[in-house]
Amino acid sequence: MDLKQVGRYIVLGVLFFLPVTFLLLLYPATHNYTPLDIVNEKVLELSAFSADSEEPIQLKEHITVLGFFGNNPMDKSTAASNLKELVYDKFKGFKKFQVVIVLPTGAENIAKELKREISHYEDLKFWHFVFGYPDDILKIYRSLESTIPLENELATDYVYIIDKELNQRGRLDDREDREIEKDKPVYGLNGYNCVEVAIIKNKMSEDMRILFTEYRQKRKGEFNSDIRRANDLKSKEQ
Repeated sequence: MDLKQVGRYIVLGVLFFLPVTFLLLLYPATHNYTPLDIVNEKVLELSAFSADSEEPIQLKEHITVLGFFGNNPMDKSTAASNLKELVYDKFKGFKKFQVVIVLPTGAENIAKELKREISHYEDLKFWHFVFGYPDDILKIYRSLESTIPLENELATDYVYIIDKELNQRGRLDDREDREIEKDKPVYGLNGYNCVEVAIIKNKMSEDMRILFTEYRQKRKGEFNSDIRRANDLKSKEQ
């Protein structure tokens, strides 16, 4: 067997085992599993919004990445590209997953332009834009737990994870090990800055993986862990 043929088998082997390895990492063992925290409950539904799809878009019964790109969504093209490549492409095959970007009414044509730019002629079947009036956008945003105010253009680089029960997910304690060892004050992670590649690639991708694992275990009847909620943490601090 010549070297060229050996190299071909190596490449085929790598292409075969990489997806298998990813799936094994995606579904960690139950004893190592900690659910993703609920940082906020009762996120408002998108009932006041129109969509760019034939079917109405809703948050309930979906695992949603929710974003706000404002009057000129092309200004958020970097955030959109990072979100598409590092989150959407990884999880688009999972049931009930979607990305929903909230925009003001009147931004429909610019939204189409942004979608063309990030799609690279792929089918963004689970990426939706919804459109509404500024007051309705602010109502949705204010129902989230966030310390980041919306810009004047109703836009932010941050996106938020919403579960099937309209709970906002994140981390009640986002301290690193060295910070915990030094007993630094607790701080959380409620939203994910899409401009920061390390946050999206590492923290958000990991948190999405954990949330999908939770719902997978629920379907199989294996889920028996208590999810920490923001109210629980506050009661412990008092």
